[in-house]
Amino acid sequence: MDEVKKVSSTLELEKNKRSARWENFRRGIYRFRSNTLSVVGLCMLLIVIVIAFIAPMIVPYPEDATGATHVLERFQSPSKAHFFGTDKIGRDIFSRVFMGTGLALQVGIVIISIAATIGVTLGAVAGYFGRWIDDLIMRITDIFLAVPALVLAIAITAALGKGITNVMIGISLVWWPGFARLTRSLVLSLKEEAFVEAANGIGASHARILFRHILPNAVSPIIVKMSTDFGFAVLTAAALGFIGLGAQPPTPEWGAMINDGRAYFPSEWWVATFPGLAIFVVVFSWNLLGDGLRDVLDPRSRR
Repeated sequence: MDEVKKVSSTLELEKNKRSARWENFRRGIYRFRSNTLSVVGLCMLLIVIVIAFIAPMIVPYPEDATGATHVLERFQSPSKAHFFGTDKIGRDIFSRVFMGTGLALQVGIVIISIAATIGVTLGAVAGYFGRWIDDLIMRITDIFLAVPALVLAIAITAALGKGITNVMIGISLVWWPGFARLTRSLVLSLKEEAFVEAANGIGASHARILFRHILPNAVSPIIVKMSTDFGFAVLTAAALGFIGLGAQPPTPEWGAMINDGRAYFPSEWWVATFPGLAIFVVVFSWNLLGDGLRDVLDPRSRR
């Protein structure tokens, strides 16, 4: 009889937990839908993602993203034949901007994934174990934060060599300190909670407590930071492409395209303007989405 009551109680507890999670999810969706700008950001981002996938099938001149040249059509202004005009060697800018969308998203995903993995791991270890481990990790973090991120990214990428892969590595290596500091502060707060003491009481290992109990409860602010940092990662990669350290010709990388057009601005304004607008759209949409996710995942952050 006692066993039946115990099972019944456990099932009822699980049912209540599922009900609470579903209710929190519904409230989060309502808060997100109530934020018009966040919905706009999500729609913009979905359009960008769709473009990244279908660009090779819809652009009129896909060969212009792989090295084709049309010197006789150089510097044509926007028209029906070339929606965004052509560049200094006659390539269709519309095709190149759209074909570069997938590369921009790939760069952002790789940078944020690597930076978050490094930063969350180090921050969690520092916050949980404390003492000399915390001091060592935080002093290393301070060293990275003492140098402006863009300057350090330029230095690392220049040392590794030109190329989009080295750009992603260079930016990732300077982006993790923010995740480390955020995760450390979250872990310091959560490790004093009752559920952590209970896990310690039953003899759970440090790894299990940290990665199965503490970090899952700290994931919401980390997701929000990842979403807001994504746009800035794309912007930083474009900055490195602008100074020639990023993807090399003929790869349609937006920063490099702006660099190609700066010498001809403002007479041939379209060469640099449309890649710049593409960067703006991606960064702006991720920032709006990040604001919405913050409202959904952490309602206390709303003002």
